[in-house]
Amino acid sequence: MRYTIIPVTAYQQNCSILCDKTDKAAIVDPGGDIPKIIDALEQQHATPEIILVTHGHMDHIGAVKKLAAQLEIPIFGPHIDDEFWIQALEQQCQLFNFPPSESFTPDRWLSDGDEIQFGKTQLQVIHCPGHTPGHVVYFQPESKLAIVGDVLFKGSIGRTDFPRGNHQDLIDSIQQKLFPLGPDIAFIPGHGPMSTFGQEMKNNPYPAI
Repeated sequence: MRYTIIPVTAYQQNCSILCDKTDKAAIVDPGGDIPKIIDALEQQHATPEIILVTHGHMDHIGAVKKLAAQLEIPIFGPHIDDEFWIQALEQQCQLFNFPPSESFTPDRWLSDGDEIQFGKTQLQVIHCPGHTPGHVVYFQPESKLAIVGDVLFKGSIGRTDFPRGNHQDLIDSIQQKLFPLGPDIAFIPGHGPMSTFGQEMKNNPYPAI
């Protein structure tokens, strides 16, 4: 499986395009800048099959409804505990002076342990609350790659001061669900550069992890 990272919106949120050997693709967290995403799909000669969402914050979901309609593909994720964030999308955008976006209902809410297939590639779904209550991570074992949204960053961790954020839940998600996947797992965070779980175990300055 190959991947392309496209920073979108003023928040430089990492939208990811995952492509398998059949050139079928999953688009993860299209927060905005649809023309950039379409251009990346064309450059990869990729056929999008699905949109995946890690959590309900505006910079991760701002373009989801419009892009799904434009490409005529379904939306999966996040966990239903983030429904309140998605339904409040218009208010989020107004509050933070973000481009107007429409809320949506996913074609499928996801739960811990679910599996998703696009092309011939399967992704595992890991529910990782803390940053938001319904945050999910997508893991591809054979590629040793995880798309972790705003749970973990290179040298940092996700914020927990938003509504229904919980610091201990976030730490538990990292320690009990992500790090056990192995130190050699590379991850794409919601913002900033990639890292590995092993690097963060050694170097992340947050002592609780």
